[in-house]
Amino acid sequence: MKNYDLVIVGGGPAGLAAAVAARDNGIQDILIIERDHELGGILNQCIHNGFGLHTFKEELTGPEYASRFIEQVKERNIDYKLNTMVMDIAPDKTVTAMNSEDGMFVIPAKAVILAMGCRERSRGALNIPGYRPAGIFSAGTAQRLVNMEGYMPGRKVVILGSGDIGLIMARRMTLEGAEVQVVAELMPYSGGLKRNIVQCLDDFGIPLKLSHTVIDIEGKERVEGITIAEVGPDRKPIPGTEIHYECDTLLLSCGLIPENELSSNSGVELSPITSGPIVNDSLETNIDGVFACGNVLHVHDLVDFVSQEATNAGKNAAKYILEGKKEAKKTLEILPVDGVRYTVPKYIRPEEMDETVTVRFRVGDVYKNKAIATYFGDTQISKRKKQVMAPGEMEQVVITKKQLAEYPDIENITIKIEEA
Repeated sequence: MKNYDLVIVGGGPAGLAAAVAARDNGIQDILIIERDHELGGILNQCIHNGFGLHTFKEELTGPEYASRFIEQVKERNIDYKLNTMVMDIAPDKTVTAMNSEDGMFVIPAKAVILAMGCRERSRGALNIPGYRPAGIFSAGTAQRLVNMEGYMPGRKVVILGSGDIGLIMARRMTLEGAEVQVVAELMPYSGGLKRNIVQCLDDFGIPLKLSHTVIDIEGKERVEGITIAEVGPDRKPIPGTEIHYECDTLLLSCGLIPENELSSNSGVELSPITSGPIVNDSLETNIDGVFACGNVLHVHDLVDFVSQEATNAGKNAAKYILEGKKEAKKTLEILPVDGVRYTVPKYIRPEEMDETVTVRFRVGDVYKNKAIATYFGDTQISKRKKQVMAPGEMEQVVITKKQLAEYPDIENITIKIEEA
């Protein structure tokens, strides 16, 4: 097996953008390892439009967006292996993988980029009572069946969870002739983008019931009916609020989890909030030379932001390979407080960072007419008013090297939600 300087685990939008950036920044020997039979990741089944407005300044479908990056990878002659599973990443960045042609093989890489994406929460993780009949699908599985395999999962549908995939599948199933009766959401707010609520539910007259969950599934061979009920602030069903729907299909869209088994097995420190790696401003994990980007780092709402983040990871991995590890003279922790759930990155190195660092985060509740405030120590640096902030939409703050240079003695940076 040929030696590679950089191994990228995952050939979805994050892995592809990282590979292109690393090649453009001087790294020749790059290998993308993808477990599926084609590059492009989850975008291949996202046939709706809405991708690429930031990156390509035009509206593309998922496969079109992926193909732009696949073409860039092929133009640069970057190596990739399909149908290949990475089994282990050792702390010394030795990658062990296997496929049916090469068998088990080992690559001693100089740097590794984690770009494995995320997966859906399964029914088992949701503790829904009732039988276990046919007709229960994750929204992503249903999306693949309809868009790629040409199968209809069902005709009368109830959707639990209002994540973006669930909202998009409510529209998709309706367009294919199914009757989507309701979308039930446990939380008092939707987990999806506002534009998807409008375009996928409101435009088709599909009701969204917030603070509701499924309390019973009927049917032994196939789903025959679903009962939902309103939940109180403790998330427990309120007796007397039950609504019954006759249906043959239940789709689950109850959140995405970064695919981090490989990361944790290799000793990468994970965040309890995002379930993704904890990284510094160069998107490097606690293991030297191991970087992370895209949905394996934290779940994004727009693929354009995945590509931006992955481009940075590729550029920084290239810098690491060419220049070696530079010890940080000082590291500042970013503290998320007062409504900010987490930040990516968690650490910034004022002297080693790029001229600007984009700090992305999500809020923990719906906020109206509030402001995002950034503090260096006790000094407020910026304050930006926002009419609405919701957990389904990612927020960001840009921190510059020039700003930090003016405050050499601070110990940390704080980002919070406060009165406008």
